[in-house]
Amino acid sequence: MIHGTRARRLVRAGLAALLLVPAAGCSGGVTGTPGAAGLRDPYFPRLGNGGYDVRHYALTVAYDPATGRLDGAAEITARATQDLSAFRLDLAGLTVEGATVDGEPASVQRAGNEVTLRPRADIEDGAAFRAVVRYTGSPRTITDPDGSEEGWLRTADGAVALGQPTGSMAWFPGNHHPSDKATYTVTLTVPAGYRAVTNGQPGRAVTRDGRTTTTWRTTEPMASYLATVAVGRFDVTTARTAAGVPVVTATDRTVTRRAAPLAARVPELLDWLAERFGPYPFSSAGVVVERAGDAAYALETQTRPVGPEDLFTPGILVHELAHQWYGDSVSPATWRDMWLNEGFAQYAEWLYAEDFEGTPVRDSFDAAFADEDNWAFPPAEPPTAADISGPPVYGRGAMVLHQVRRAVGDVAFFALLRGWAAEHRHGTASTDDFTAYVEEETGRDLTALWDTWLYGEGRPAAP
Repeated sequence: MIHGTRARRLVRAGLAALLLVPAAGCSGGVTGTPGAAGLRDPYFPRLGNGGYDVRHYALTVAYDPATGRLDGAAEITARATQDLSAFRLDLAGLTVEGATVDGEPASVQRAGNEVTLRPRADIEDGAAFRAVVRYTGSPRTITDPDGSEEGWLRTADGAVALGQPTGSMAWFPGNHHPSDKATYTVTLTVPAGYRAVTNGQPGRAVTRDGRTTTTWRTTEPMASYLATVAVGRFDVTTARTAAGVPVVTATDRTVTRRAAPLAARVPELLDWLAERFGPYPFSSAGVVVERAGDAAYALETQTRPVGPEDLFTPGILVHELAHQWYGDSVSPATWRDMWLNEGFAQYAEWLYAEDFEGTPVRDSFDAAFADEDNWAFPPAEPPTAADISGPPVYGRGAMVLHQVRRAVGDVAFFALLRGWAAEHRHGTASTDDFTAYVEEETGRDLTALWDTWLYGEGRPAAP
């Protein structure tokens, strides 16, 4: 991400029931307990929920930019990780109209951003189950601890959904912690004349009765904070990388002429990144460019980063595309591990500046080393939730990587970058996983490097 992360408390209540088909996967002989409310993340302890693992989200969303109203249905396919009497979903602001579990009506209780579903019969540990939640309302903007805004942002001609770190709960219910990744099918309906863009690969758009519906599929696991929706009047173009990956790019019609030359470089830049980081990890790619002011930052939403025109620059584009490897495919185990996203993406910017702009990586390192803001705290230990996107996470995070490069040499370093992306492809990883991986692969004890650059409180002597 460039500039910003988020969180605000919203409270709405809803109770109802919905009849479908007979239950499956639940046993009347099971005596379960409720899944935990929250996964004890160091900065967002109530984010996410325990007791189950989501496998797939099938989201059906209709949005009217004129009224700001959203009507949605979330079909969540999951597997229980304990005997469950009830389980929770994260949802901010919207009203739940009804829910079922395996086709049987489920009771719904609401407390702030927690929606608790209690099925008719307890769910056995290991059993697959399917929950359907119908919801409606005007999705909200969420303000983060650092003051930036996420969630559902109204734009000049529509809306854009941005979810890092908690904002996706503003438009669909789910297990909204990066440790629970899932595949997605998203069906979007908007008034004719608008386009609705999300992650993955689109199907055919169908217009009927003044509304246009498109279904998009994300076939590789995705953390929910990387899910996006952009609704507006877009020009949409398609291309392919050298490896054959389809590239779908959407630009707000008012910025298309200015944004088109850089947007056309997405396939080239992905090929350049793949040479350094290994094969592109997803089956679709692209970018969404909004008007300046529609958002205050760019975000690495999976397969299709989103950002405003004033931040649509080569360096930032490379940063967000590099996140497809580091942050999207290899996602943080907790929000404490944010530097594994941003340090890698920042280092990709330094590599781009060297290869395309004639600025050696060492010069970028020296500029970051001289910047006092990068020494406010250790990159692996942001002091509060408001700091997880602070300068040390980016600049000092990239410096950590360069110090690893200096310690092990170029051949081993670039093998580490490719190997790390391959080792945890489509999974999650922590800082401890990374330091252990580097030492195991290189046979080097780098304790002093980690203590100084990753965890040290002060600025060391210039290397």
